[in-house]
Amino acid sequence: MRIISRRLLLTAGPSLGLAACAAMVAPGSALPPLPSPPSGSYRLGSGDQVNLRIYDQSQLSGQYAVDDSGFIDLPLLGLITAGGSSPDQLAARITLALQTRQLILHPSVAVEVAHYRPFYILGEVNTPGQYPYRPDMTVLTAVSIAGGFTYRAEEDYAGITRDTGSQAVQYRAPTNALAEPGDVITVFERRF
Repeated sequence: MRIISRRLLLTAGPSLGLAACAAMVAPGSALPPLPSPPSGSYRLGSGDQVNLRIYDQSQLSGQYAVDDSGFIDLPLLGLITAGGSSPDQLAARITLALQTRQLILHPSVAVEVAHYRPFYILGEVNTPGQYPYRPDMTVLTAVSIAGGFTYRAEEDYAGITRDTGSQAVQYRAPTNALAEPGDVITVFERRF
């Protein structure tokens, strides 16, 4: 934190002093910036629902939810790890399990995301709460889904709390940053 000399405040006048103090205490201003989105395929997590299609096996095909522990429960196979995997990796894991247990010799498995886990938004929006995620959604899109900013909202940036795998971390994000499923978006109250 910078120390502003009293002399500078007196010479620059009260407007600079107020602006400098406001910048130092602006909510969320000290948060680390949101890192670039990871490259590669989407990673499944708790709350996602996937469509599983196994060619010529209608009794195994269907829609499955990823549970709180990151597993999906499949008939004949039991619990299969899905959390942290891409849909293609999950398809490969199911293929291997079917072959290893000799249930299907040459399975053809496809997995796609049916429904993403929701995102959450709170703070200075008109209708805070839980909402369905939409691919390529920005923070501003999330705000508009939640009814827009209140008149007290900081409109230049927001906080995003994101699960990094080992812990949840809060970042500062511009309103054009991409949100991800499971994010908790906080719209701060502006100062002055």
